[in-house]
Amino acid sequence: MNTGLEDLKPKALWKHFQAIAAIPRASGKEAAARAYVLAQAERLGLKYEEDGVGNIIVRKPASKGREGAPTAALQGHLDMVCEKNEGTAHNFDTDPIRLVRDGDWLKADGTTLGADNGGGVAAALAMMESEDVAHGPLEFVFTVDEESGLTGASEFPSGVLRAKYFLNLDGEEEGTLCIGCAGGLNTVARKAVERQPAPAGEAWRIKVSGLQGGHSGLDINKGRGNALRVVGRVLETVLDRLRASVAEVQGGSKHNAIPREAFAIVVVKAGQGATLESIVSAIEAEVRSEFGAFDPDAKITVESVARPVEVISAADALAVTALLTALPHGMLAMSPDVPGLVQTSTNLATLAMPEGAVEFGTSQRSSIESSKLATGRMVATVFGMAGFEVRRAGGYPGWKPEPKSEIVQLAQAVHKDVLGSTPELVAMHAGLECGVIGEKHPGMQMLSFGPHIVDVHSPSERLKISSVEPFWRFLTALLERV
Repeated sequence: MNTGLEDLKPKALWKHFQAIAAIPRASGKEAAARAYVLAQAERLGLKYEEDGVGNIIVRKPASKGREGAPTAALQGHLDMVCEKNEGTAHNFDTDPIRLVRDGDWLKADGTTLGADNGGGVAAALAMMESEDVAHGPLEFVFTVDEESGLTGASEFPSGVLRAKYFLNLDGEEEGTLCIGCAGGLNTVARKAVERQPAPAGEAWRIKVSGLQGGHSGLDINKGRGNALRVVGRVLETVLDRLRASVAEVQGGSKHNAIPREAFAIVVVKAGQGATLESIVSAIEAEVRSEFGAFDPDAKITVESVARPVEVISAADALAVTALLTALPHGMLAMSPDVPGLVQTSTNLATLAMPEGAVEFGTSQRSSIESSKLATGRMVATVFGMAGFEVRRAGGYPGWKPEPKSEIVQLAQAVHKDVLGSTPELVAMHAGLECGVIGEKHPGMQMLSFGPHIVDVHSPSERLKISSVEPFWRFLTALLERV
């Protein structure tokens, strides 16, 4: 397929981008992409090393006269998110990405494009072979399995990098420099519940739906409703006013998502259905008013269902309801260093009722490690007061913003000189590989940037072609001034 990219500059970057797009590289299946990187290193006569999970480090000596410059590392991840539109015939294990140029945008034919992080990897490969840039000693870091859980970064060995400056090429917005990210922690709580025969009466299913949900980091400060909190609010009133019994409560689907839907099945005395509907209707009006434009389509419905055989004990029902209403959720602190950045948050993410038990899933985030751990302890304490056993899972470190660091100050100056504008300093309330790898190399100064990409992780993913050449000019100029 003719993509119309053959005459774009820088030619080396676009050459590698097209080559990478032709290589299947789903998370955990990066073998062919790794082979391509190693082949380039061998072709160029560069030394490299691999670790136990498949990460690669390639080292390139300094240009003549720059031997005394500090070492800089360029880093990107080899894997991509594999999503396709319904009806698109594509096998991500065998088929190349079909590139389509649409004006100033490059996209794929019905699938994700893989510009996240194909653009950054291509830039690193182009720099590996460049003879035109007067750079100091360079390290090129290619990680695996970033998209499904930062696995490559988590298993990356400590102390192997010599770099003073770490340049992550996984940014997605032109005109910005990312200087920090949140660390994460999952706090999970479980408790055995007592089940007993359901009392006589009517059974009703209460469902919360219509909420937007969203990413538990990037969207946590947008005022959106949490379906589990809402269903807890309903249960609190129903248990108090109707002395209802609870058969089931569930909601949420992922630890890193704000729950959009939740439901509960309750048993009330015969004839109380109308009162239940009135209670639910009143609470629906309240939450709609409270959420306003943040979540305008919030809905709470009630439908009659078959009476269950069993319900959980009254004490267990009260404990679950109390947690749904008392557990902290949402933004807890803003960053004092980066305007508009959420520094610390917690997300009440999931509630499930596996056989004989009830299990809550929550996630905590902060760009300050001590704040992340303190928030996890706070959530664990609340669970403990309700008699739940608590465990931690999936922790990874954050990256504290340092807007006055040498590399940030230098990058701003270079951006101004080369591209004519001062870049905006931003940070993400989500995980990046910088935080994980940086923790293993204390004192290493970090920065993240890249060409402009929109709608990542979806078949609508697009790379802005006109942003690539300025990205390259900035990268090369920065390396020449490091």
